[in-house]
Amino acid sequence: MNRYSLFPGGHSPPASVDLQYYPSKTTSTQTGTPPAIPQGFSPPRTPPPILEAKPRTTPKVVRKGEFEPENYFYPRVLNAQIHPLVQSFFTLGNDRIIARYTHLNPLVQPETLHSILSYKAKYFQWAGSDLFNVTTASGQRQMIVIETNSCPSGQKSMPVLSETGECNEQGGYRTVIESAFNDQLSKADPKLGGLAVIYDKNVMEASGYAAVLADVSKEDVWLVEWYDNDLASNVKWEDGVLHVRDQSNVWHPIRACFRYLTQKPWNRIPLTTKTIVMNQIISCLAGGRNKMMASRAYDFYNAELTKTGLSVRSPETINNVTLGEIPLYLHAMDNHAVLKVPYSNAGQGVYTITNNDELKDFMSEDHHYDKFIVQSLVGNASWSSTTSAGKFYHVGTIPNKKGNIFVSDLRMMIAGSEEGFRPICIYGRRAHRPLSTKLNPHESTWEMLGTNLSVKLEDGWTTDTSRLILMDRRDFNQLGIGMDDLIDAYIQTVLAVIAIDKMADRLMPNGSFDYELFRNLNPDDALLREIRQANIEDLLTQ
Repeated sequence: MNRYSLFPGGHSPPASVDLQYYPSKTTSTQTGTPPAIPQGFSPPRTPPPILEAKPRTTPKVVRKGEFEPENYFYPRVLNAQIHPLVQSFFTLGNDRIIARYTHLNPLVQPETLHSILSYKAKYFQWAGSDLFNVTTASGQRQMIVIETNSCPSGQKSMPVLSETGECNEQGGYRTVIESAFNDQLSKADPKLGGLAVIYDKNVMEASGYAAVLADVSKEDVWLVEWYDNDLASNVKWEDGVLHVRDQSNVWHPIRACFRYLTQKPWNRIPLTTKTIVMNQIISCLAGGRNKMMASRAYDFYNAELTKTGLSVRSPETINNVTLGEIPLYLHAMDNHAVLKVPYSNAGQGVYTITNNDELKDFMSEDHHYDKFIVQSLVGNASWSSTTSAGKFYHVGTIPNKKGNIFVSDLRMMIAGSEEGFRPICIYGRRAHRPLSTKLNPHESTWEMLGTNLSVKLEDGWTTDTSRLILMDRRDFNQLGIGMDDLIDAYIQTVLAVIAIDKMADRLMPNGSFDYELFRNLNPDDALLREIRQANIEDLLTQ
């Protein structure tokens, strides 16, 4: 959808609009210590946070044989039995998935779907999509992609598929390391140094990957925290090689790094490195941690998929919207929409807007970035956004004993290797409060529509596991989905990941980042400044 197609004749909105909630403008400097700002770059709109040195933990050496399931899975997962339908899905394999999907979707050719599931990702080998199970007024159900994440969570929430076998207790941790990461590790120069897992969130899963990597590689693995704006970091880059500092203040070079950085990773990791990094940082900028570019990527790939019967299905999205334009686009969507900060994750920077109170709260906040996303809202049948494709609304959970239906989503994690893609793990989440058929004009709808489990604290993150839906015999049936829904979710996830990988390839012609193309597609100066913090050499050569 063209971002100006909501206005008569496709023209842009007026340059000067008198809006009730238009905030006053402020000027500030970029967070961190950026390089000199090139001519033509405007300062970010909102003031940066005060930087403080975080209390750091000492980098830990993880050795072979340290994996203990109770350290890397939630307690309720350790005692959970996988649901037979989910277990069956994971044993299907791509050939049987293709046969089933093309049988139900005869417009899709088996050869086409086979080439898609066999796609060899260049930059984006490990990903997870969040999907909604939606329906239309006529009862047409489908899975739609809400967002696709690089460095996704999920392992700690997935019951093991089998209790027999020497390594089955390591679950999807081992599958990711043995497939996607091993493929990348084979490209590393053994002379460069050791192995590391770096993280800024989800220490349970990050340390789980480190333990499995130590087992698979039969080497010691460094496990290191590295936060955004960390003024006392134990990590540095030197001539394209990652180094980790030990307790004795000695720096150790790293030849390959498993990355679990989620918060602005592009301001710490260069776009090109000698150390092998999975996923490469371009995968985040191309859509894995950038909702603006993900929407662009889906549009480009959908154009390629014309006449195949396949497409990435996602809510109608308007990109590069300034703060002042938001009320105009909101009005065009019947005043029901989702506003997103394009580069946030873990449920941060997402706002459901259904009334003036929610809009006023959003407009009065300090916003660090210059541009936003306006997306159609999926709600109940009586209060969803009206889009060019009609209205979509939540299927939701099976009604509980009180007759309440909750909004739920599905996380599908996949990994890609030389053999193509495969599903790794799945979990579901539900909202805090049940879905209402009628809206109070002054109530906040986030607790009714928001499903993310991450909770940001002053000193880190925690997780609200009470709303976690496991793929076990006890929880899975709440979702009301079947085998064909799981297959649809898997294929939608693969399509979304391929779209982002292709976008990453467009942005890295000849192995160098195309700043001009990126700025044309994603014109946000605050983001470009963050990218340049980790790529100072690019400033000197342009």
